[in-house]
Amino acid sequence: MAKRALSHFALWNAGALSLLLLCARAACPEFCDCPRAQHVLCANRGLHALPESSRSVRVLGLAGNFIGNVSARALARYGHLTRLDLQFNQIRRVHSKAFENLFELEELYLGHNRISKLHPGTFRPLQKLRVLYGNDNDIRMLSGETFGKLESLVRLRLDKNALELLSESVFKHLSSLMFLHLESNQLRHIHHKAFSSLTKLQFLNLSDNKQTQLRETSLFSQLRSLVTLLISGNRLTHVGSHVFQHLKKLTKLSLSNNNILKLENDTLKGLVHLQELTMDGNKLTEIQAGVLEPLARVEQLDLRDNRITRIDPTAFTRLTRLRVLDLSNNRLRRISSNAFSTNAALFQLELSGNQWKCDCRMEKLKEWMADTRARGKLLTTLVRCHHPPTLEGKYLDHVNDTELLADRTGSENCRADDEEEVKDSRGAEGQEPPGVTEERLKRGGQTEEDMETREGRHKNLMIKRKKEVKLRTAPRVSAKSSSSSALVRRLATKMLPLTEENISMWELNDALQNRVPHKHVQHYTAGSVEMTDACQFNRYIVNVSVHNVTFDSTTVSWSTPEGTHTVPGLALMFRVLFDRFGHSVRFPRYVYTDGSARAVTLQELRPDSTYITCVESVVGGALCQVAPRDHCEGFITTSLSATSDIKLQHVTAAVLGANVLLILLVGGVWLGRIVRRRIKTRKSSAHTHVRHMYSSRRPFRSAMATTCVSSEFSGYQSGRPLAEEGDLIQFPVERFFEGRDDDSIIPR
Repeated sequence: MAKRALSHFALWNAGALSLLLLCARAACPEFCDCPRAQHVLCANRGLHALPESSRSVRVLGLAGNFIGNVSARALARYGHLTRLDLQFNQIRRVHSKAFENLFELEELYLGHNRISKLHPGTFRPLQKLRVLYGNDNDIRMLSGETFGKLESLVRLRLDKNALELLSESVFKHLSSLMFLHLESNQLRHIHHKAFSSLTKLQFLNLSDNKQTQLRETSLFSQLRSLVTLLISGNRLTHVGSHVFQHLKKLTKLSLSNNNILKLENDTLKGLVHLQELTMDGNKLTEIQAGVLEPLARVEQLDLRDNRITRIDPTAFTRLTRLRVLDLSNNRLRRISSNAFSTNAALFQLELSGNQWKCDCRMEKLKEWMADTRARGKLLTTLVRCHHPPTLEGKYLDHVNDTELLADRTGSENCRADDEEEVKDSRGAEGQEPPGVTEERLKRGGQTEEDMETREGRHKNLMIKRKKEVKLRTAPRVSAKSSSSSALVRRLATKMLPLTEENISMWELNDALQNRVPHKHVQHYTAGSVEMTDACQFNRYIVNVSVHNVTFDSTTVSWSTPEGTHTVPGLALMFRVLFDRFGHSVRFPRYVYTDGSARAVTLQELRPDSTYITCVESVVGGALCQVAPRDHCEGFITTSLSATSDIKLQHVTAAVLGANVLLILLVGGVWLGRIVRRRIKTRKSSAHTHVRHMYSSRRPFRSAMATTCVSSEFSGYQSGRPLAEEGDLIQFPVERFFEGRDDDSIIPR
């Protein structure tokens, strides 16, 4: 019976395996891969048309082929699709009924094709669609019926097309949209109600278009959930007042690379939660008082590459959380020493690339910078003198007080500098900007008495300074600048010539001692770039990618331009971080490689998990304190059933192994029963023999007892007579054994 059952079980397994093989061959089209059930991947296979498959396919990948159009019946057999990838093909036309049967589709990727028109109603059946990519095509116009009522759509990409305008109803029914990409188009006009229905929108990118003005206050009025707004790379010359006043949740605003000439006092009003503002690459000439006042929570402010000549001393007073301020590559000549007095959180200040005039007015700024550095901040601030000619090219940190006060012994010179500053703040035609004129009129003009009082104060101040020159020229260490690096720098200023080589040496020494990110001057020799800082080297890490993802390992690769290396004596390494997301238990892990490696294999990963990996450099044993967001890549490990390369022969071997174990188990049970029966039989026979020998149920025979006693004790002489038949007592065997004390003579 057992043999017959085993044979039937083996036949059933063989039939199941055959059926599995037939189903697998039928579900996976030719030239395609099917790593998982209901997944068909045909990327980069040279296909010119969509392959035929069963209706049970859920994921269909056709990227990187030569498909020219999508007809009405091309996807008729894929009624259960949830993800369709048609990117990087040559699609010019999509039939209006191409997606008519795809009621379960959630992700549709049509990017990087040649689509020039989307017919109205094309996406109407896709009521479950959440992601739609139409980027990098040639779409020129969108109507109110293009997207239909896609109320489940969350992400929409239309960047890198040829759109010129957005009508009022184009996004009317996309009430769940959260991410909208419209960058790199030809947008000249956007209807002021185009975004009125997008109340859940969090990300909006309008960069690299052709807008010239932002005046309509209702354009962004309904975007109450917007977090990021990017309008860089347009042709904006003016941003009206109260344009952003309804964006209460906005944390990042980019207006870079436009032609903005001036910011109104109410331009930034309402941005109470803004943390990052970038306005680099514009034509700003000044920063007036009160313009930045609404940005109470801003942490990063980028104003580089403008034409700023004047900054009001109170411009940054309300920015108490400001951490990074970039004013490089402007036209500043001097700045008030009290301009940053209230910015206690400021640790990175960029002032390079300006036309600084190093005179007595810069003395207080120099002292403030020294005191701030002594507290471990402003390590990257470099002020390079442009005027006067005797100090041209020198850094303010290494200009002593005698040089700052040279030729400034009279009050007339200081007053001349004041008049020159006022003149510089005026326009090229000698007229003050409107904001400066209004501010001066509000404060009131100065009388002759005020001028005389001011001149007297200047004389007293200069006399006091001349008395302190001798004391200040000697090396001294203030109570605030107690660190060893500040002391070394002050003494080295007196003993070494102020050359760029010495300055770089001092900066490098500070960076190595404090292990903090520091920008250094790049050295270009024979087409190569030598770097001494990890933050600087991180900028040259490019092409971070992930390959060969399996259930427990993956390969991370990156590259750097040729000729990029560190200065001699500083070892270069790379650190690869990888962390798991989407699970309650998370912890980051690191892998270190030497400077010659550009790839690393991550192992011991968890299957079917989401990971993120980042690459950063380690220069001289020091890391950059700024996280390398631009050098990260995400990936998802596959499940064990999908990526462990378990083929059908492995499945067959596993089934046969299970059968062998089952046979052994059945045989073991049967053999155990036989052994137990034999043991029981032996025990029963042994108990019967003992009872036969010591049974108390047999009658006592007196003749036999008399004979035995007389034969055994015939020689025994005693005065006691022998026992009679009536004196003998019969005991049961069990009671007899239990009453014995000497077990060594009669064992139980």
